[in-house]
Amino acid sequence: MKKSLSAVLLSAALLSACGDDSSKPSSVVDEEGCEHLQKGPGVSLSAVREGTGPAVSNDHKRYDIALQEVAGGKGGAVSFAVTAAEDYVLFTNVDVPVTVTTSGGQVVEAEAHATSSESCTDIRGRHVVPLGVGTHTLTFGPTTVGQVSLVIEESGEHEHAH
Repeated sequence: MKKSLSAVLLSAALLSACGDDSSKPSSVVDEEGCEHLQKGPGVSLSAVREGTGPAVSNDHKRYDIALQEVAGGKGGAVSFAVTAAEDYVLFTNVDVPVTVTTSGGQVVEAEAHATSSESCTDIRGRHVVPLGVGTHTLTFGPTTVGQVSLVIEESGEHEHAH
């Protein structure tokens, strides 16, 4: 009896150690992002050529952003105020370059970038960006498209147990 109980406890410990599979949170985050890309609710706004631009948020909305004429094609910027330091996933409906900068002008490098998702064919851009508290500028382009749809979700991959 003691051996079988020990084996069960050991198996449970090994399984729980493997339970930190980041693909599961990613697929859940992708499903959420996909749902909002497809169904909204949508908010239309226009990016600005220079400056921080109109505000977007991680508020379960799709932002349909009209891009402006910029050097090399279309582009523009919007602002994103971060209230909790976390990794955020920026989903777009087109594969467009996205540059994220802090209010101090420092570029924030994406931890990951993909042009598709196994969970959703509507996701054409997926940028995982670690953001600190503060207002950030999201700059799109240059690209050939005149509009980009954006959904921002918390990644959930670095949440800590309470």
